[in-house]
Amino acid sequence: MELLYLLCSIISTTITSLLLSALLPFRHLLRRVSAADALLDRRNSVSLYQGTVWHERRRPVRHSFRYSVRYALIDLDNAPRPPSNHLSADEARSVSDTNGPVFLLTIPPSVGYEQNPLSLYYCYDVEGETQTLRKCIAEVTNTPWGERVIFLFNPNSDLVAKPLHVSPFMDMMGQWSLRTNEPADNLHIVISVQHPELGNYFTASLTAKRVASSTSEDHSWFFWLMPHKVALWIYWHALKLWWKNVVFVQHPRYHNPTYREDAVKRDESIHLCPSFGNEEALDHRREGTKTPNNRCFTWTDAKWPWC
Repeated sequence: MELLYLLCSIISTTITSLLLSALLPFRHLLRRVSAADALLDRRNSVSLYQGTVWHERRRPVRHSFRYSVRYALIDLDNAPRPPSNHLSADEARSVSDTNGPVFLLTIPPSVGYEQNPLSLYYCYDVEGETQTLRKCIAEVTNTPWGERVIFLFNPNSDLVAKPLHVSPFMDMMGQWSLRTNEPADNLHIVISVQHPELGNYFTASLTAKRVASSTSEDHSWFFWLMPHKVALWIYWHALKLWWKNVVFVQHPRYHNPTYREDAVKRDESIHLCPSFGNEEALDHRREGTKTPNNRCFTWTDAKWPWC
């Protein structure tokens, strides 16, 4: 049944994208004669990045691939049209307990389709004239189910219990190790999976550079079919893994309805365990107190027909 839903979704997306792509030139002309849009563009609230996503699986079989990708870094406090289906700047500040600007790194929707395996919120604290990147919020969406989880992490380095079924070729065990630099001319994000049986068997990374853009540029052309290309790579390499006889793992909702609660418990154990390199946990152990766990996973269920 899920295969039928997937086929229907692909057909519907293809038709919609073809129709909206045909209208893009007319939309571009309208923007050029629109004084309001030109004024909004000059607010310069979006930085464009172009780079490479790289995946490497080392066990139980070796498989790696890379593809070109384009991202937008959006100043959520100054964006003339805040992105839909994402947190606002105030919501992100509330989650991260910060007081400064918030930037969202994401792939914008293109011709009616959105595909964002990972979006990041960079949350800053401001003290006097000093602005410091304090926390990041990860927004992970699985393909093709469209479920989403949001959680807080330390950008310098953090270990998080895996909270979402992101691939039919990975189980729910293990942790995600995450780190990212502060977005500037260069951007780098690394996520690796640490599994109790397979060890450090999977790594994904994004390496990107900021690209110059005109304030009057229509970003619809820059991101045209970018989400579609990401989806194509995901499905194509899933097929390759199946061909290599990697075990297909059913979604845990069918055999373990409490998998989300299990993820919370595993994450709490990470916070309490200094052996994972958690210096905060070590400090609290010396003081004889418990480590506060403010991870706070927030899940969003899939929309029809995946629900």
